[in-house]
Amino acid sequence: MSNELIFGFHSVEAILAKEPERFLEIYALKGREDKRLNPVIDQARKFGISVQFMQRKALDNKANGEQHQGIIANVKAARMYNEKDLDEIIAHEETPFLLVLDGITDPHNLGACLRTADAAGVHAIIVPKDKSAKLNGTARKVACGAAETVPLVQVTNLARTLREIKDAGVWVVGTAGETDTELFDANLTGPMAVVMGAEGDGMRRLTREHCDLLVKIPMAGTVSSLNVSVATGICLFEVLRQRNATQI
Repeated sequence: MSNELIFGFHSVEAILAKEPERFLEIYALKGREDKRLNPVIDQARKFGISVQFMQRKALDNKANGEQHQGIIANVKAARMYNEKDLDEIIAHEETPFLLVLDGITDPHNLGACLRTADAAGVHAIIVPKDKSAKLNGTARKVACGAAETVPLVQVTNLARTLREIKDAGVWVVGTAGETDTELFDANLTGPMAVVMGAEGDGMRRLTREHCDLLVKIPMAGTVSSLNVSVATGICLFEVLRQRNATQI
């Protein structure tokens, strides 16, 4: 299994709380002793994790330009989820709530989508193995710990996966600016997969063809589109709002 570097407190704390056995070593900013860093270091040492203190320049070099907040960890790469795991997730949940990211290549956007998905109660995120951002240190830092709670499922053939989840009773809703159906007019209360396409290009043709419904976010201003992570947040929380409304 390969190793990876993770940056920032949220990422380190999330893995330390859930999978401390993955840690190989922690690198911390020398001379920084405060209430944010000290508890993390103390907890790491309880698990027998080596902690190395470094000058800022050395830490910056190790981070290779990433914002590290004074803490970096070398960890064993996380387990990757696949189609079989997705089948188990769908079978386990009474009303599955999935997010599909088609062609999202910016790790910052992936991390932001993970964070939003966690907040909205999404059970899994589905991405194609090719032409998709990897769950690297940047994505994990932006996700603020959500990368450790929301399974990121990599699939070989996204169109085939969409067919299979539809066969399992999941309604697939894609986002597209050219449709006449607005997000807030759609029924989003059942087992649901929300599909978000890449900025600019949107969903690929085959992905679009496998959607049961296309919706758009109404735009009242002069801009024609939103950042994909912002659009994802709007869509996911509309699903959550409708779900909560049906439970009252």
